[in-house]
Amino acid sequence: MVESGSFARAAERLDVSVSSVSRQVSELEAHLDARLLNRTTRRLSLTESGRAFYERCIQLLADLEEAEESASAGTARPRGTLRLTCGTTFGVRHLAPAIAEFVARHPQMHFDVELSDRTVDLVDEGFDAALRIGKIGSQQLVGRKIGETRMVCCASPAYLERHGAPQKPEDLAAHPCLAYEYSPQKNVWPFQDGSGGDRSVRIDGPVHANNGRFLVALAVAGVAITLEPDFIVGPEVRAGRLVPLLLEFEAAPANIYVAYPSRRHLSAKVRAFADFLTARFTQPEWLLATKIAPEATRGRKKPRLPA
Repeated sequence: MVESGSFARAAERLDVSVSSVSRQVSELEAHLDARLLNRTTRRLSLTESGRAFYERCIQLLADLEEAEESASAGTARPRGTLRLTCGTTFGVRHLAPAIAEFVARHPQMHFDVELSDRTVDLVDEGFDAALRIGKIGSQQLVGRKIGETRMVCCASPAYLERHGAPQKPEDLAAHPCLAYEYSPQKNVWPFQDGSGGDRSVRIDGPVHANNGRFLVALAVAGVAITLEPDFIVGPEVRAGRLVPLLLEFEAAPANIYVAYPSRRHLSAKVRAFADFLTARFTQPEWLLATKIAPEATRGRKKPRLPA
């Protein structure tokens, strides 16, 4: 009925009477104790409950078809809708072009994506999978590594002209720094020395925010020093708008995962998309070069960039 747009067209499509379709919908509403349709003399529309029920039923039918195909043929083609959540910046810069290529290869696939920097509860909110950086967030989830990223401490050339560059992590106590809301440890930046020893430091500064691109824009403007993933700061570093700092103290890379509920059968669509992302992000575009232009390091010992 939803796809047909009316009881009459649905009845014609199913080769039953209009009264039969109307009765079955009413019986379903009574069974669910919920109104699924808004009925007027001119049109029908889904209620909020109706929309949620319809979308879930479509997903279940796609999963059933996938299971039947897998049982009969041994392998299943990815199809249906994949509900996915991902951080905002990574989603815009790297997930979007990946999805574009994937749906071109698999036209029967659809995506329902929520971009959010908060940690979404996959089970409670009905998501198939999430892209997570660092910890996957719950023991109820399984994480498959698809890549990795490094945190890069950096500042603008103008800032370094005015304030100089820190030579060791402890020097950051004398510098204004930009704090990110969703850091694993609030106002603590992770660093390691050459032997792997912890050199993490507590930072303070003029701005605290929940979006990495926003903090990078402030760093480019010369407000303070920032610490953000290479997939965010990479374009600014390559353009010379930001200069990497303290590279000899960089922390170990963080893994990027496709995470999904451990109690749920891993569907062909999730498995296929995870395989695709693993291949795509083996040598990701956000990797920084291994050298910095000499003019970008004026007054500093020439460092190396993250590998």
